[in-house]
Amino acid sequence: MGEQRNSLRIVAPASLAAFAVLVVIVLAVSLGGSDDGGSNGSSDQQQTQTKRTVRRSYTVKSGDNLQLISQKTGVPVAQLQSLNPDLDPQALQTGQRIKLR
Repeated sequence: MGEQRNSLRIVAPASLAAFAVLVVIVLAVSLGGSDDGGSNGSSDQQQTQTKRTVRRSYTVKSGDNLQLISQKTGVPVAQLQSLNPDLDPQALQTGQRIKLR
């Protein structure tokens, strides 16, 4: 009986610690532990704004349309159309470059 109590004194805290680590991992993953969002919203926003002021062109990605490109780059749709007069908004192709300035 005494031996069993001694082993429980070791196993119980170790089990509790393992559970705590597991909870932390699950929370980190579920709260956005990846690079595409997460808790750094303000720094991501600052990086996006910096990119908006520096970039001169945008490369079309799959699923893009002028409205989405406008949101990503901060350049109004009308300005995108005037800078790219030969651009057909209905026929955007992945890899196509669009002038932003």
